[in-house]
Amino acid sequence: MLPRISLSPPGAWRADGTGGVARLRIGSVAVLGAGLLLTSCAPAAPVGPEPGAVAGTVVVFAAASLTEAFTALGEQFEADHPGTSVTVNFGSSSALAQQLTAGAPADVFAAASPSAMGVVDEAGLVRGGATVFASNSLRIAVPAGNPAGVTGLADFARGDLTVALCAPEVPCGVLSAQVFADAGITPAPDTLEQDVKATLVKVERDEVDCALVYRTDVLAAGGAVDGIDFPGADEAVTEYPIAMLSDAPNPAAARAFRDFVLSDTGTAALAAAGFGAG
Repeated sequence: MLPRISLSPPGAWRADGTGGVARLRIGSVAVLGAGLLLTSCAPAAPVGPEPGAVAGTVVVFAAASLTEAFTALGEQFEADHPGTSVTVNFGSSSALAQQLTAGAPADVFAAASPSAMGVVDEAGLVRGGATVFASNSLRIAVPAGNPAGVTGLADFARGDLTVALCAPEVPCGVLSAQVFADAGITPAPDTLEQDVKATLVKVERDEVDCALVYRTDVLAAGGAVDGIDFPGADEAVTEYPIAMLSDAPNPAAARAFRDFVLSDTGTAALAAAGFGAG
């Protein structure tokens, strides 16, 4: 099961109404002749949020490479919109697309490739179209200190090295295949991982000599790995589209979160994480 990260305490699903108890207010007391006439107000109806108000939970399905950036953006969104909570399901874009088309409930989808978004769009699940909000490229990741002495893409064909790559059906795997094809190199992977974070973990744990991951993941790993640039890396770029979903349980919050990602604040946070412009 794909990791599910909640940015708020449990019990995030909230009713739209306040459920408040109406209070009975006793009105004025009038003296008419020898008798008393008591007047009172009827119980007030519970007051709910304004139509379209941003409240409750927004469920986001997001590419694994967005983990750090969207975790921070989710926390900021909650701070800016008291009464909301952001729950993010991170994983391979292709796997998330399959979950959505199989009926998984969500408000927003942020993919690491237009093709993954296309699967969801073709199923009629995208509301109002998708917008590209970021881009990314690949880097070679090696354990800190580069003990195997990896210098470039050609080392991925060496039989004496242990190599990790993203599986060919996921966006980072598709981009890796393009990079190797352009360089005329046939890699010899020892393991194919289901998303880029799983690929990076192999390097962080010193289980492989090298891997091909997104540049943002090398930055996020800090000193646990070293990154190596290679010719053609900047020409092989994947784009990240984001969209509201047509069956969003919380459309108002979905729209607000999407707009927040596309805002100057969202763009700045993504740039700080190493993403390119959309």
